[in-house]
Amino acid sequence: MGAQWKAKHKDIAANAKGRMFTKLSKEIMQAARNGADPDMNARLRMVVEQAKKASMPRDTLERAIKKGAGLLGEAVSFERVTYEGFAPHRVAVIVECLTDNVNRTASEMRVLFRKGQLGVSGSVSWDFDHLGIIEASPLQADADIELAAIEAGAQDFETVDKDEDGEGGGALFYTDAADLDLVCRALPAQGFGVNAAKLGYRPKNPLTLGAAELEEVEAFLAAIDACDDVQEVYVALAG
Repeated sequence: MGAQWKAKHKDIAANAKGRMFTKLSKEIMQAARNGADPDMNARLRMVVEQAKKASMPRDTLERAIKKGAGLLGEAVSFERVTYEGFAPHRVAVIVECLTDNVNRTASEMRVLFRKGQLGVSGSVSWDFDHLGIIEASPLQADADIELAAIEAGAQDFETVDKDEDGEGGGALFYTDAADLDLVCRALPAQGFGVNAAKLGYRPKNPLTLGAAELEEVEAFLAAIDACDDVQEVYVALAG
């Protein structure tokens, strides 16, 4: 889990596809406020690439760009809000939201954190590094992840194993926040295709839990991730 928590089970992932498109659309609209041309807007370019790899319909993607850039005559305004606290068993959690109603989101977070503990700003973020996170897949069987990280300018990397269904796998590359776009552009020449890239959080001291405790934490995280305003959930768990 480490840097970013994701629902593991295939049925949950399948049911969440519509929610994923909604979250990507909000990210696209937010990024497009700084310009509708992905070639001139690095943040928009990265989110658009992520949406394409997720098979977002082209009409949905283009409408989100135009709406965010104000080209459809509609006022779109989302505020990025971060919440910090603890899941059960004192597992540190950072939740990033994009919302058009901060009061509504704050109320929902207070309810969702009842089985854990909602903290104040800075209560757990000190135990995370804020950096660039790139999910990538090897373009050929002999791609060297360590060499790719060095040549592309990444700070660190880790391999990602395939899940029990044989899906996923690949690598995570970590970068300085300011170097995220540069490393994304450099990785394909080093044998890795970029699947997703974002600024996020990586725990400094991830915890290891037993099966029963882990199941309780997973249920807590799944409930938070189901909130429409939640974009990303980062958790200090090992594995």
